[in-house]
Amino acid sequence: MKTPFHLALPCVSIKDTTTFYTNVLKASVGRSAQNWVDVNLYGHQITFTKTGRFNFDYRSYSLGDEVLPSFHFGVILNKDDWNKLYSSLKSNDVSVTNSIDFLAGKTGEHQSFFIKDPNDYTVEFKCFKEPSAIFKE
Repeated sequence: MKTPFHLALPCVSIKDTTTFYTNVLKASVGRSAQNWVDVNLYGHQITFTKTGRFNFDYRSYSLGDEVLPSFHFGVILNKDDWNKLYSSLKSNDVSVTNSIDFLAGKTGEHQSFFIKDPNDYTVEFKCFKEPSAIFKE
């Protein structure tokens, strides 16, 4: 059963956050008020609430040869949508990491790229070689 996911996060600026998610990632906005906004990111609801400056103290971890932030969130896309988004962001000079291959030749093989939003959150976009392997060991 596939159902939308909800995530609530603090943010520094509702305006900058809304602009980034709608203009850069082509997400839509749902309900909003002066101090919060619901963003529809590929059918998932992210509620950003204005809180001012904040600090997340987190460690990075390694997966293969890559060092990844332990605090990040993202969306799993099919290969075509992933390619379209990656190409669109790169062609519009949006700062994204290069495509990274993880677990090559193993269960869970996937490609990812990462982007930072205006709140300094790392957002990951990934696509699996075999979508049925998302949760397989």
